[in-house]
Amino acid sequence: MNNLPSSSYLNRPQGIKSWLLTLDHKRIGLLYLFSVMTAFALGGVFAMLILLELLSPGREIIDADTYHQFFTLHGAIMIFLFIIPSIPAILGNFVLPLMIGARDVAFPRLNLASWYVYILGSLFALYSIIAGAVDTGWTFYTPYSVETTTSVISMTLGAFILGFSSIFTGLNFIVTIHKLRAPGMSWFKMPLFVWGLYATAIIQVLATPVLGITLLLLIIERVAGIGIFDPAMGGDPVLYQHFFWFYSHPAVYIMILPGMGIISELISVFSHKKIFGYKAIAFSSLGIAFVSFLVWGHHMFVSGQSELAAMIFSFLTFFVGIPSGIKVFNWVTTMYKGSISLEAPMLYALSFLFLFTIGGLTGIFLGALSVDVHLHDTYFIVAHFHYVMMGGTVMAFLGGLHYWWPKIWGRMYSEKWARVAVALIFVGFNVTFFSQFILGSQGMPRRYYNYLDQYQPLHAFSTFGSWILGLGFIVMAIYLIHSLFKGRPGGANPWGALTFEWTTSSPPPHENFAEIPRVEHGPYDFDRVTAKSTLGETI
Repeated sequence: MNNLPSSSYLNRPQGIKSWLLTLDHKRIGLLYLFSVMTAFALGGVFAMLILLELLSPGREIIDADTYHQFFTLHGAIMIFLFIIPSIPAILGNFVLPLMIGARDVAFPRLNLASWYVYILGSLFALYSIIAGAVDTGWTFYTPYSVETTTSVISMTLGAFILGFSSIFTGLNFIVTIHKLRAPGMSWFKMPLFVWGLYATAIIQVLATPVLGITLLLLIIERVAGIGIFDPAMGGDPVLYQHFFWFYSHPAVYIMILPGMGIISELISVFSHKKIFGYKAIAFSSLGIAFVSFLVWGHHMFVSGQSELAAMIFSFLTFFVGIPSGIKVFNWVTTMYKGSISLEAPMLYALSFLFLFTIGGLTGIFLGALSVDVHLHDTYFIVAHFHYVMMGGTVMAFLGGLHYWWPKIWGRMYSEKWARVAVALIFVGFNVTFFSQFILGSQGMPRRYYNYLDQYQPLHAFSTFGSWILGLGFIVMAIYLIHSLFKGRPGGANPWGALTFEWTTSSPPPHENFAEIPRVEHGPYDFDRVTAKSTLGETI
């Protein structure tokens, strides 16, 4: 069981100080892994409590005020502390330099600073729980967020600080990708996960300051009583919505674009085929990043904007489906006649394809003005959002985590239990959230503590699904932790992948590569590599 490299980034150097002051991108990725997954567990607990309360009408376990606090904490923690940083900060930090043949990111100290800024922002958010948890919803909509006595300032200040962590990471990735690619790695020889991270980094750098300024203005309004968003003081609450969604819709793509990059890796590797339409997928990532800045108004169809503005935003909402559709088409085409192996990472990729497609199609429904007016602020929105965010981003993250787990730790997990967890998560997720599409179409408003008896069966069905979903995550946590101590060595390249991170040992050495590699072929040229291997040539 000890057939692991005697020296790796995990044990060189040693000591807690070496971890807290590390400049190694791989260790920083692990620091993010532990902290972000802690936030995920906390946000998941709040989700379970919310759904348990909704098991039946009236009070089940908590009162209305506590319900609204739990609802807000679930949303804010999951969005700002988990989903936005999860893939870039954890998997991006760990594998980006390895994938492009670099020894580290461009600015290692800025990378470490981004983690400490994340921890500082998280502490402010956690303090707000103790100081009287905020009850505004994760959007902090005015004027209520100006008037409520809950800890809006500490929570929004936490989100403001977390934005700097996101900006630092984005800047680092942009410079790293531009300047540190291995010799011979042109733009169109980069792995598609790198393209996803690049598009994400652009959005992080350009959009996050808008949210930071907006939350700062909200804090100033509460502290100084200056009328910015509160109509009672001469402010405009719709202005807040414009500012907030100008960031928060691009933030959706901060969450999903790196996940799409992971899916491109998984589909190619586990289909044992060159990715179909490489350039189309790469450019579609940039296309999504561009269009993401133009569609924020579809969150505001019922906010009083002009008919012309609503029509324009509706059209652009349909338009954003084109680059997403290109990706899905190319992934399915890549699998066609491929030699598909159904290991856990591929099962997560297939789950992503099914769930994200449902999320994307229901987004098109909501882009239609007449349909959105009926479905706005109902559980249909909740279901759509979760199919995109959890069915998309989280499934991709779990697929990537399982894919790179043997590279990170050098050990394999139990494939049998991994498949059990995939099944539980997939079934539990659909039971939990597909029922909410029906609830929303029947008129059940979201964020309500109480509801009519006619909605009870579907609410109960959704709650039962959350228990299956929670069990899946518990099973996953058990076998992944078990693998750290009892897992068999994974070897340098257990999946037969062709990107650079699989050419080094598992876990990788401190310096990543003994010497910087050169690019001889594209990242997914399975046919070409197989042909060379057959001829006995060195790859």
